[in-house]
Amino acid sequence: MKSTQAQTATQEKPTRPQVKVSPRSSNTKAIDKTSKDYEAIIGIETHVQLSTLTKAFCSCPYSYGSPPNTSVCPVCMGLPGALPVLNSKVIEFALKVGLALNCKLSLNSKFDRKQYFYPDLPKGYQISQFDIPIATGGYIDLDIPLEFGGGHRKFGITRVHMEEDAGKLLHSESGIVEDPRSLFLLFRTYKPDKHFGNRNSGGDREKEPLSVDLNRAGVPLLEIVSEPDMRTGIEAAEYAAELQRLVRYLGVSNGNMQEGSLRCDVNVSIRPIGQSEFGTKVEIKNLNSFSSVSRAIDFEISRQALLHSQGRDDEIVQETRLWEEGAQKTVTMRKKEGLADYRYFPEPDLPGVSLTQEFVDNIRNSLPELPEMKRRRYENMGLSMQDVLFLANDINVAEFFDATIAKGSDVKLAANWIMGDIAAYMKNEKLTINEIKLTPQELSELIASIKGGTISGKIGKERIMAYCMRYRKMIGLPKISVLYSGSYFMSGWGVVGLILFELLAKGGTVKGIIEEKDLIADPLEIEKMVDKVLSENPKQLEQYRGGKTKLQGFFAGQVMKISKGKANPGLLNKILLEKLNAKS
Repeated sequence: MKSTQAQTATQEKPTRPQVKVSPRSSNTKAIDKTSKDYEAIIGIETHVQLSTLTKAFCSCPYSYGSPPNTSVCPVCMGLPGALPVLNSKVIEFALKVGLALNCKLSLNSKFDRKQYFYPDLPKGYQISQFDIPIATGGYIDLDIPLEFGGGHRKFGITRVHMEEDAGKLLHSESGIVEDPRSLFLLFRTYKPDKHFGNRNSGGDREKEPLSVDLNRAGVPLLEIVSEPDMRTGIEAAEYAAELQRLVRYLGVSNGNMQEGSLRCDVNVSIRPIGQSEFGTKVEIKNLNSFSSVSRAIDFEISRQALLHSQGRDDEIVQETRLWEEGAQKTVTMRKKEGLADYRYFPEPDLPGVSLTQEFVDNIRNSLPELPEMKRRRYENMGLSMQDVLFLANDINVAEFFDATIAKGSDVKLAANWIMGDIAAYMKNEKLTINEIKLTPQELSELIASIKGGTISGKIGKERIMAYCMRYRKMIGLPKISVLYSGSYFMSGWGVVGLILFELLAKGGTVKGIIEEKDLIADPLEIEKMVDKVLSENPKQLEQYRGGKTKLQGFFAGQVMKISKGKANPGLLNKILLEKLNAKS
């Protein structure tokens, strides 16, 4: 990302929030000065690992966590005479991402060799794209969560290009290689700041021997380079989160940062407010979560602001720094290479990539509803931004919600159930929405049963706990699940809670569970209960008819107590009101 790139005109410029850093930082004065006197300029280079069945230029499969060097061949090991063959799925996935990011596509592009030395790069170069990337000049829309100030943002995309991944260095503190299949490389004099740097760790591993795992070498990547449009750590973290949502919606990557499927390198510089020229940018690596992206940027902004305020801005140099999570600070890793250091030239072993407009149009027509489109649709349904962001965050949750309302459920009620009871159950049981037994059809039936008054909402504490204990033994739930479920559903949902719990954990149908619970729906039987309660509480009845209508809840509660929570609430309320309002 060049420092001469201008900010895109499409970005909204809301009031700039005060920069936040970790509580561990002592640079409060520098942060305040940053807010008043300096503007941060932030861009991100994101590497997305594509979920193809095989690698980019050979037929080796890739599976995260496989034993070292078990998915390698002469091509990805860089052996002499081995020739690459392009995986066509890489092109298809790259086009999907380029179209989703509103980019201009290159119908004729090519691959290039990016040459640099690193022990996990067996060929001594990386197959990438240099001057003719497959997609350029796009943008991405996103919504900032309300807790961070809210608002809509549009950030520019400079380019999207295809390349292959390198291998992975493995450190051994004991000096013993645990798996003999790894290629053991001794680097006793390894110094990150003087040689090639340590890409896979934030610590000084000068004395540690290394082994290299080439399973990841040759795995297809897309590098997505943003325009320098972001101004805070929060904006950068939300941009990265939106990219993760996008690739998951498209199905081109799982986007798991903990597996290295989505990796962010952040470029940060600051400049005095009102100055058009960019300052010296610093690259930050080793960011393995969205929160670390935000905290690392905020720290780096405060560090640079402090140097500026002390007249030491000449100490801000173009370099790569590592984020140390434990110390909550950035440290120097290596001086940043320039483009000339990579000695790019066209890849001689691969032909150019030529695409037809028909092929591109077919890809465009296959795109699903993307996160931004889904958020706007949910917003038009009348949902709050908090609801919208929750539901659209996970494509599986969004599909569950869409399937529920497609069955005729009220939009807000369906959202409330998914965001409340169902989300709480999934969090407690550590399940995804695809792993629970409840179906959208039965959630819709449950909501309809509550609105129609078929299900009572109250039941005794002992009955809930007893039911949950029996149910735990029946299906083998851990005790913590029982305690959680019992206490949670006792908080107000009663029979509804029991039915939902059984639907979530075991499945079945609402109708079947209602019949099993033997709910009282006989009007004559409920009428007898109402008459009994009214006759036993003449004082309260007189007070109700004297104007204290809130006592209706008291009478309903007494009837539910007699019925042990089995009375149909719809019928109960109808009969009770008729009796209460009848002339004595």
